[in-house]
Amino acid sequence: MDSIIFDLDGTLWNSIGTVAIAWNEVIKKSNYVEREVTERAFEQTMGLPFQEIAQKLFPELDEQKQKQILAECCEVENTYLEKHGGNLYPQVEETLKELSKKYKLYIVSNCQAGYIEAFYNYHKLDAHFIDFENPGRTGLSKGENIKLIMKRNKLKSPVYVGDTQGDFQAAQYAGIPFVYASYGFGEVEAPDYTIGTFQELKELF
Repeated sequence: MDSIIFDLDGTLWNSIGTVAIAWNEVIKKSNYVEREVTERAFEQTMGLPFQEIAQKLFPELDEQKQKQILAECCEVENTYLEKHGGNLYPQVEETLKELSKKYKLYIVSNCQAGYIEAFYNYHKLDAHFIDFENPGRTGLSKGENIKLIMKRNKLKSPVYVGDTQGDFQAAQYAGIPFVYASYGFGEVEAPDYTIGTFQELKELF
């Protein structure tokens, strides 16, 4: 193993509280969404592609309106996250520091452009990572973005760490082992490895 590629939401941090505030600020100003989005509703969309998130959160809107409100919310969300951050899981910074001494670290997340940068800017963790990717920049699926990171950085034997079935399927698509972060948002059947806390990665690798 030469590298570790991480999911972000449900793996490195939980940003739902901050994201909910940002989205509901946008919703209050809109004239076509009549209800706020709850944190529970956000939890049920973790790891999904943008279009599926819009369909789940705003099923009453047509596709054009879904795309419009999603774009507006994501733009404000990045600003909020850069100012207020999210909740890092316990021992994330310390564990990343240790892992980066042995392995090359990366992030691939199903998020908009600017989201990972907001994570970096608030929590000052960018020094531990070499590269990152997301569909907001590439328009690709998570599995395709994992393969892109592998190709771009000439990785020979990475693993992917995530918390949802979609993450597992993305790792399978990329042909690499999957580490299930069971403390996150999703459930995964038959992962290659399972961790109950982030710091267990130090024992696993």
